[in-house]
Amino acid sequence: MTSRQAKLALCATVGFVAALGVTGASAADPKAKWCEGVKIAAFPGGPQGGVFANNVYNGFRQAELDLGPTVTYYFSDWDPNKMLTQIKQAIATKVDGIATYGFGGDDATDPLVDQAYKQGTIFTSLNTSLPKAQEKYSANGFGYVGAPNYKAGFALGSEAAKRAGLKSGDKVFVWGLKGQGGDRGQRTVGVVDAFEKIGAKVIYQEIDSATNADPNAGTATFVGVMKKDQDIKIVVTDHGGLTSNVSVYAKAASLKPGQVLFAGFDMSPNTAKAIEDGYQNLVIDQQPFLQGYIPMLNICLTKKFGFSGLDINTAGAFVDKSNVAAVAPLAAVEIR
Repeated sequence: MTSRQAKLALCATVGFVAALGVTGASAADPKAKWCEGVKIAAFPGGPQGGVFANNVYNGFRQAELDLGPTVTYYFSDWDPNKMLTQIKQAIATKVDGIATYGFGGDDATDPLVDQAYKQGTIFTSLNTSLPKAQEKYSANGFGYVGAPNYKAGFALGSEAAKRAGLKSGDKVFVWGLKGQGGDRGQRTVGVVDAFEKIGAKVIYQEIDSATNADPNAGTATFVGVMKKDQDIKIVVTDHGGLTSNVSVYAKAASLKPGQVLFAGFDMSPNTAKAIEDGYQNLVIDQQPFLQGYIPMLNICLTKKFGFSGLDINTAGAFVDKSNVAAVAPLAAVEIR
């Protein structure tokens, strides 16, 4: 922490104590809707009602109800450029806080972060980190809620390899977003690195913009890859929407349940059903509801009480056939 950040943190603490009216050993009484009057721009990420984005949105909405801020929502269709444009729009409205994904990476997004903090807008990230900005502004409320993306990708690839008995020379298909760059791209890099460490042959396909927005658009691509290399042992879908569509892809390619080990990211009602039916074998649950709820809480805590940014890993568990029954009811209502 720099001397400037330390002074800001001290001032925030003093402000917190003054705001609560704390003297001596007295304590503040709990207060409902204690974040009323705070204006927040919240980014669920994808299209309205879309897989994963809706879970994040539900987390935002629950925090809005619990805490009481006024919230404006921006749906970005998983498009980094659209998201950057919307961030500029949110800054122009001079909201108190912005909770968004770091899809644009530090190079493209950090000038906007600087602009936000210069005018007094708290900026925090979810799902995809902005490590340079977080280091610079953590004492001022910049946090991160989500998975450590490279580690999550590597963990999924390693676990899938172990379960499939993967050996050097075996083929795997990774369908990801390595080209997106930044922290988001690192998740796909982690998956690929885990397989290449074993010596597997990685067949890689970048998710195109059409499939990124609508997973059904990628069905022909998937069938083409699987027909060309029929000895593929593992398929990894590095995208919640594509993971939710695994049953569609498998059936289109005439694959039987268990014929190929499918691993991916993020729970959804379709993914839970695919696990139960044997098509989907392994999923990392990022708990996206928390990626909505906690960043909004983060902004409220910083705005009202001067707390520093929260840094929370939400991706601590795998879901498979052995435990999907516990998660499926929550996935059905888009909480998990």
